Amino acid sequence: MDPLEDVLTLTAATGHLSTSMAAGGRWGLRFTPLDGVKFNAIRRGACQLRVDGLADPIALTAGDCFLLTRPVPFELARDDDVPVEPADPVFRAAIDGVARAGTGDEVALIGGRFSFRGRARALLLDGLPPVIYVPGATPEADAVHWAIDRIEHEVRRAQIGSTLVAEHLAVVMLIQVLRFHLATTAAPASGWLAGLTDPVVGPALRAMHARPADRWSVETLADTAAVSRSTLAARFRALVGKGPLDYLTGWRIELAADRLRRGDGTLASIARDVGYGSESALSVAFKRVTGASPAAYRASSLT
Repeated sequence: MDPLEDVLTLTAATGHLSTSMAAGGRWGLRFTPLDGVKFNAIRRGACQLRVDGLADPIALTAGDCFLLTRPVPFELARDDDVPVEPADPVFRAAIDGVARAGTGDEVALIGGRFSFRGRARALLLDGLPPVIYVPGATPEADAVHWAIDRIEHEVRRAQIGSTLVAEHLAVVMLIQVLRFHLATTAAPASGWLAGLTDPVVGPALRAMHARPADRWSVETLADTAAVSRSTLAARFRALVGKGPLDYLTGWRIELAADRLRRGDGTLASIARDVGYGSESALSVAFKRVTGASPAAYRASSLT
């Protein structure tokens, strides 16, 4: 696995489709914040996205999609001067899986959200901007469009297993949007995401994720990246915000925390598998990073 696959697997990213939406005339809806990540794709027409905390609206047209990575209120509306109404009653009144706003159906959207398990915000979401906007006209968005097309196809056909297929396709769409963001943004993210496409930091990250239990040092990681120790250390800290061995410690603790949540193995076997020579060494590092002992963390996860 690469680091992005590792994190999405560890956080158990799951797609949940919401009711589709059709709108026309002068309309505007205000949505309450949701945990996780909200997404929408514009299938027909045009509208505006306004997100609390962002100064400027985003003009959306057919083929565009967006992710909201923070649980903040947002609005979708036809124009700037249109008053908005709460979205919840409109969606509760949906008929045949379609919520209708205003009059007509010049605009059509399909959307949903992604939920995550464990420490997803610290691992993934805090490193992303509040909104990731994917313009439909960009060539890099083709893979995103494919996933959305397939989601809509499954929703419309409503065959056996369509909901499950569509939700798995939504996770495919999430990966494609993150790829798009990393490939097209000059400063794609902070934290480990910022290093994925870097020629110096990327190889070191992939090596640590591939073999977290190895006895890594800055020197051996620098050899993997084919640079000097000082170059790797400086570049890693500049992009990721911490040194490579501090990052390695954090990732090992995330792996251990996942095993503890699932009740998978003894503390001794977990310590060995994530790169610690003893239970006590893991316990000290675990408490330093999470604030709880492994035993207390496991107990709280099972309640």
